[in-house]
Amino acid sequence: MATTYKVLGQSAPAAATPTTLYTVPSATEAIISTINVVNVNSASDTIRISVRPNGASQTAVHYIVYELTLAGYATFTYTAGITLDATDVITVYSTSGHSSFSAFGSEIA
Repeated sequence: MATTYKVLGQSAPAAATPTTLYTVPSATEAIISTINVVNVNSASDTIRISVRPNGASQTAVHYIVYELTLAGYATFTYTAGITLDATDVITVYSTSGHSSFSAFGSEIA
């Protein structure tokens, strides 16, 4: 099994729109080491991050960050070593559309 370390996904979602940050490819596993969020505006923003096993429909049980307020130009770093299986999905959300999300980690195939 080969391990590839890389930027797994980057997204600047539109306001109030749940957006896929990363989907684990088939026949692959992934470890998310860090998710970084940057508010690129002077106004505060509220964010959400969820992990949906096998691309399941979003429910409250999937959130790992919920309604976190980021001050203007603030950065939030979530470091947890999240382990994912094939077709698992990380979804991000920004109330105002002012935040950018990046996921860093490794794929094992």
